[in-house]
Amino acid sequence: MTIEVSGKSYETDEEGYLANLSDWNLELAEAMAKQDGCDLTENHWEVVNFLREYYDEYQIAPAVRVLTKAIGKRLGKDKGNSKYLYELFPYGPAKQACKYAGLPKPTGCV
Repeated sequence: MTIEVSGKSYETDEEGYLANLSDWNLELAEAMAKQDGCDLTENHWEVVNFLREYYDEYQIAPAVRVLTKAIGKRLGKDKGNSKYLYELFPYGPAKQACKYAGLPKPTGCV
């Protein structure tokens, strides 16, 4: 499968995750979100950027529990909870945010 952005095609798996992590860019993230009917706000970008940094450091996309705890440490209790993260990413904070961040689907996500 592919997603086309500004005349360039990007290869994805059947669930829409990027095949090549180095293809990721802001415009592509916005296009992926639009496909899901989501407009990325500053709060979304905080989580997406956090995930990209986490992946750079650990070479793994965190499951939702780990994500929630790590976001809480970095951004505070107000943002480090499931309710807040599910409001931003209703299809699953780890799963949906990782997709927009150009990362592989987190292990343990269905």
